Amino acid sequence: MSTIWPERLPQSKGPKYTLVADTIRKAIENKTLETGARLPPVRELAYRLRITPGTVARAYSLLTDEGLLQAEVGRGTFVAAPKSPILDDVWSRQLHLREDKYNAHVSLFSPRLADVGQVALIRECLMKVAQSDPEMFLNYPTRDAYQPARQAVVDWLSDLPLGPLTADDIVLTHGGQNGLCVVFQTILRGPKPIVLVEDLSYAGFRRAGELMRAEVVGIRMDKWGICPEALDDTLRQTQAQAVCVSPEVQNPTGSHSPLERRKEVVEVARRHDLQIVEDDCYRMGEARASSYRALAPERGWHVSSISKTLTPALRVGFAIAPLERSADLRRSAEYGYFGLAQPIVELTRLLLSDPRARKIAQDARARMGEYVRVTVNALGGFDLVWDAEVPFVWLKLPSGWRSAAFSRAAEREGIQVRSADEFALRDGRAPNAVRIAMNGHVSLERFEEAMLRLRALLDNPPEQISV
Repeated sequence: MSTIWPERLPQSKGPKYTLVADTIRKAIENKTLETGARLPPVRELAYRLRITPGTVARAYSLLTDEGLLQAEVGRGTFVAAPKSPILDDVWSRQLHLREDKYNAHVSLFSPRLADVGQVALIRECLMKVAQSDPEMFLNYPTRDAYQPARQAVVDWLSDLPLGPLTADDIVLTHGGQNGLCVVFQTILRGPKPIVLVEDLSYAGFRRAGELMRAEVVGIRMDKWGICPEALDDTLRQTQAQAVCVSPEVQNPTGSHSPLERRKEVVEVARRHDLQIVEDDCYRMGEARASSYRALAPERGWHVSSISKTLTPALRVGFAIAPLERSADLRRSAEYGYFGLAQPIVELTRLLLSDPRARKIAQDARARMGEYVRVTVNALGGFDLVWDAEVPFVWLKLPSGWRSAAFSRAAEREGIQVRSADEFALRDGRAPNAVRIAMNGHVSLERFEEAMLRLRALLDNPPEQISV
């Protein structure tokens, strides 16, 4: 064991426990550490490397979760035996979504992530969950039992400018939409509250608001998001309690709000005692500016999920309250659904704690960028708003096309896109535009064929404009 360690760990930007784990992992891979080799006790290795025992213990725990190490009570920690070839074949086989060669249908309604390793990792984590303490499968959820998972979420979000954040601030939800509903349950008061949204916005804002008996009012927007002047004018005339925004990735236009615009919105919100609900579910890359929770810690609420970074299948989201409202948010969740199922929470902890998860998220983002580039190559001659790290594009239709008519024509070609009407309020006006989401479940070649079919439609508008 002494041959794989220097006198102290080399300098690294990442957490020290991951460096310790990586060193052991590489030693196992290159056979420097053989099966059955006993690792030094935690305190002994910590003293040798001049780090805390907790750092070493966390590295050992991580590798034990991965199945590389095996801890035996009273004996120590050993290099685990490799899995049998049969299990390796079953659990490392990734799910490749098979295309029907005879079906030209391509759904571009919602972003779909390509499998870049998350399926194999989820399967591996599921197997560990299945081998967990039986009590997990028999008891009601408890706040203390979920603390490790909430800490894993804090670590997962550690690169975001969210302001002070601890595990006690995290509320686990059934995806981002459930997170919005829980936030609204915490914020909204009275028989007919008012919620503000941008004129074009995520339909889930409206649905969550209506579920809470709220009147949803649209606010004028520009290319940088919600207009502070229009927000101020509306607040002078109404008693709105919350405004919903997506400053990192505005849905459906794909634009973002720069820091200066966010500060202007905060100034208006403070003047009228307005709560700010930020939906961050569509961001795949780094944050462009501070979140509203960081800019306005007394009124900024944050909702996110792993749906656009790892998978939407698990329905795992996170809701975060302003600094003084965490207990209120927890109470809304506990009164509403007690908590997520314990096996799902443990699966989330294992998934987010695994260092491979971040690499998978990066690979998924890069893969999505390839689909965006194919889209731009095919449709870049039209009025297209796009970003390589946003999983959809916003296409303003050329003269001769209305959004509803274009959507119907695209569907006849076997392609489903979202009309701008789906993002406008019921009494609002929508531009002649469509949102085209990236679909990583089909090959790039087939996706490109779909884009070329859309281009042919755009080049040949109908002679008569249909409504």
